[in-house]
Amino acid sequence: MTVTEEVRRRPALSPSRASDFKQCPLLYRFRAVDRLPETPSKAQVRGTVVHAVLERLYSLPAAERLPETAHKLLRPTWAKLSEEAPELVEQLFRDGSSLDDWLASAGTLIDGYFTLEDPRRLEPEACELLVESELPSGVLLRGYIDRLDVAPTGEIRVVDYKTGAAPREVGEAKALFQMKFYALVLWRLRGVVPRQLRLMYLSDRQSLAYAPDEAELKRFERTLEAIWQAVMRSARTGDFRPNKSRLCDYCDHKAFCPEFGGTPPEYPGWPEPDAGTETVLDRAD
Repeated sequence: MTVTEEVRRRPALSPSRASDFKQCPLLYRFRAVDRLPETPSKAQVRGTVVHAVLERLYSLPAAERLPETAHKLLRPTWAKLSEEAPELVEQLFRDGSSLDDWLASAGTLIDGYFTLEDPRRLEPEACELLVESELPSGVLLRGYIDRLDVAPTGEIRVVDYKTGAAPREVGEAKALFQMKFYALVLWRLRGVVPRQLRLMYLSDRQSLAYAPDEAELKRFERTLEAIWQAVMRSARTGDFRPNKSRLCDYCDHKAFCPEFGGTPPEYPGWPEPDAGTETVLDRAD
């Protein structure tokens, strides 16, 4: 999947878009309804490259999953991405910064991965797995899982790689929300509550493991249903209200936000059947 490619099907709630609506309903509108363009940061694109390298690494025979192999995949992976989205090269390096230095920073993240586990000892069921499930209430959930491990005895582990630099108190809460989302979808799809949700922070070379239970996932399901109901109320009226916070400092859309003296575009109406989608950059944090 390329940086700009989107899944365009029946309206669904993804972890990224649910998090957007919780953070700021107007941000949700800008991204899911208006589809305003955003300029990817170097960190976002680096995360995309690192995720793609790890996906390609697991497509190789186990004995070949070595650090030097992963480093050799870096430049071809970047070359493929930049060929698919040539505007990225100009956007990322217009400040005169070095591509070699940027790729070296991606290599440091890959080295961080190898300090956390040995991929030669693992055989994931899937990498970059699209999962989709409709709740009994009719809410459709959709998302991509970085890696799904399934033990011979049936226990499920969901693994997510984190490469971004979000503040930990904010980023970790968002990450756990995302992981519970995946756990709920898998439980509804397979009838099995994942044994472990594992967040792997490649930059600081730490991992966080979390074990959900069925009661927790039922409560989380009600939370997602409430979020979707709120989205639908806003969709009917066009009333997506801004929620000013320190996260506004990272928003690309201040020029359109009333909190900063801007005016949103005219509301185009709910764009069924393709609202609520996400791009690959949403998953590369």
